[in-house]
Amino acid sequence: MFSLRDEDAALDAVQDAMLKLAEKYAHKPPAELPMLFQRILQNVIRDFFRRQKVRSLWTTLFSSFGSGEDDDSDPLETLEAQTDSKRPDTPHEQMEQAQILGAIEKEISRLPPRQREAFLMRYWEDMDIAETAAAMGCSEGSVKTHCSRATHTLAAALKARGIEL
Repeated sequence: MFSLRDEDAALDAVQDAMLKLAEKYAHKPPAELPMLFQRILQNVIRDFFRRQKVRSLWTTLFSSFGSGEDDDSDPLETLEAQTDSKRPDTPHEQMEQAQILGAIEKEISRLPPRQREAFLMRYWEDMDIAETAAAMGCSEGSVKTHCSRATHTLAAALKARGIEL
């Protein structure tokens, strides 16, 4: 979701990665599957961006032949409210929590891709350093460096916004 910034595209990417994992690696031991899945998922995401780049080029070229009328769609209508089972009690607390989560998500999306990838695998997916390194195709030291830089960058950015967790 953080990489693609579109829930439907993210779900499609996960489904494509699961199908590729099942088709090509069903014979592998179950312990290896999470790392393989992460690697396949990252490749699917890269493929998505490659296709999107080509599509946007053609869309831009063909849009010059359009009717010239303004598009009435509002990009904010595509955003959905997130539901959470651990909602705060008061509307004020709900608003504060939503603002903090929004700020965290925004700052995570601003991280460099490798730092974001390492951070999300380690702290969102609860993968250990070795699993993350194998999935990212780098050394454990690189994972530690990416995670450290990501957490320091996030902490500084959130502190600058007045958010201290």
